[in-house]
Amino acid sequence: MRKPVIAGNWKMYKTPSEAAGFLHDLAPLVEASSHAEIVVCPPFVDVAAAVDAARGTNIGIGAQDLFWLKEGAYTGEISGPMLVAAGCSWVIVGHSERREYFGETDESVFKKTAAAIEAGLTPIVCVGERLEEREAGNTEKVLATQFAGGLAGLAPEQFARIVIAYEPIWAIGTGRTATPEIAGQVHHFLREQVSIRFGDEASEACRILYGGSVKPDNVKNLMAQEDLDGALVGGASLDPASFAAIINF
Repeated sequence: MRKPVIAGNWKMYKTPSEAAGFLHDLAPLVEASSHAEIVVCPPFVDVAAAVDAARGTNIGIGAQDLFWLKEGAYTGEISGPMLVAAGCSWVIVGHSERREYFGETDESVFKKTAAAIEAGLTPIVCVGERLEEREAGNTEKVLATQFAGGLAGLAPEQFARIVIAYEPIWAIGTGRTATPEIAGQVHHFLREQVSIRFGDEASEACRILYGGSVKPDNVKNLMAQEDLDGALVGGASLDPASFAAIINF
């Protein structure tokens, strides 16, 4: 039985004091929520405050990105061991905004994923297609390419440590959501890719999240899909009551 993951990606929102206040408000709303793993991924500057505020709760803290080397002359970058030392246990890798605005490639996603695993972090590795790619009927081709370049090169024992997030880029922050049926079909396709590369056992164990305008009013129907194992939540994760409602779907 795959345990769902509900992860909040705050993107570039909240100060450290706001992060602490959010977690103090969220914790009592989800303290009985043992059915899912709960993750909050704040900006780097909020990590220390978030880790402190989440101590003793069932909420894990993650980062939104990392660099693939442990240290060096890489101004502005942060490594996996640094994140672990700061108290993170999760990290998002290859989010579409990182790909679109900051030049992330399938190659860099692969290197960052491997680095996260080596550091002891659980990477949430994002894949997804653009609107024009979906309209051209190329969703599966795009996802197969992203899987091959970003994940298929992992060793089986490395792959067993990751979580995949399917994020249709056309549904991120747009208010548009893939129908549960569309999401279910894509998740099933991704699970087939896992089976082809890593075998049926790995495919059955792999958790695949959905991300793309997830809200309290659509999460239940999404989660009803057999191959959907949780959500990577953007805007709706910025409010404690909204995020709690999604967690407690």
